[in-house]
Amino acid sequence: MQTTPLSWQLASCVLGLSATDPHGRPATSADAGFWFEQLGDVAAEGFGAVEISDAWIRVADLTASRRSELVSVTRSVGLDIPALHVQRASVIAPDRGEQNLAYHHASLDAAAELGVSVYSTGLHHPFSPQQERALWFWTAPGPRDPDDDDMRALAVRRIRELGVHAAELGLELSLELYEDTYLGTGAGAVRFVEEVGLTNVGLNPDVGNLIRLHRPVESWLELYETTLPYANYWHAKNYLRDETPDGEHIATAPSTLRDGVINYRVVLDIARRVGYRGVITCEHYGGDSLSVCGANRRYLTHLMSRRSVASPSRTGITDAAASIERTPSL
Repeated sequence: MQTTPLSWQLASCVLGLSATDPHGRPATSADAGFWFEQLGDVAAEGFGAVEISDAWIRVADLTASRRSELVSVTRSVGLDIPALHVQRASVIAPDRGEQNLAYHHASLDAAAELGVSVYSTGLHHPFSPQQERALWFWTAPGPRDPDDDDMRALAVRRIRELGVHAAELGLELSLELYEDTYLGTGAGAVRFVEEVGLTNVGLNPDVGNLIRLHRPVESWLELYETTLPYANYWHAKNYLRDETPDGEHIATAPSTLRDGVINYRVVLDIARRVGYRGVITCEHYGGDSLSVCGANRRYLTHLMSRRSVASPSRTGITDAAASIERTPSL
């Protein structure tokens, strides 16, 4: 018998929060009262932590006093900010790579002022016009990283530059799995982070980003087995997925962590086995995103509590099951 307590911090994303206040101002420009109301909804779902994303507030664009105000408001509703997530600002974006690189550096400095421990980003680009028109953006074609060794090497160098900056600030840098980028497959993402070669740079194994695609994809189990050993942060979401054997029909839709095709009971066991020590942030697209994140928090809490009590080792369970299978029926 062994005891393996699971105490990963569970955070909410901000996808369920309003990007504009009642006066039509972006959340970045809104007053503290708006932030208080929105973040209070996160706390009401039982969360003690929230990931701030630039899809909601661009913290790099805030003054130092406004960043301090954001921290004060967040704490006043009982939330920590473990991570800042910057999305769709690829450091190799055509005509914007250097500008995005500068934005990342400014965002890293802002993240340190917020007191976060993780800076999460990736190589994904802004939506294509087709994605902007689609009900679900992942069903339409989007930008792709070029199959070009020089461009890939540039991406590695620029991410390494950001990783060095993050290390100087005492931050982890986490790179999110995302389709059609150099982080778009399990093996490709591992190769990329190994080439960056910094101990504070790891992966955000957001396998849901790949499972939702309307095309053949890698097994979720293989993706997690490959990437979780390199993970230092984690977006968790799930999707229903239906496909015919010939691959002619594939359909997906967002779901709770419990009900989708990814079995998070199994995934948490993998995370425990490889020694994952980071934050898990609940994500969801569509409908009442925040309430679904709250349901996912309760589900993960349940699974973690089940794995906090003394239990036989996984090897022992496997051996016992094999023994039963070998026992002839009487």
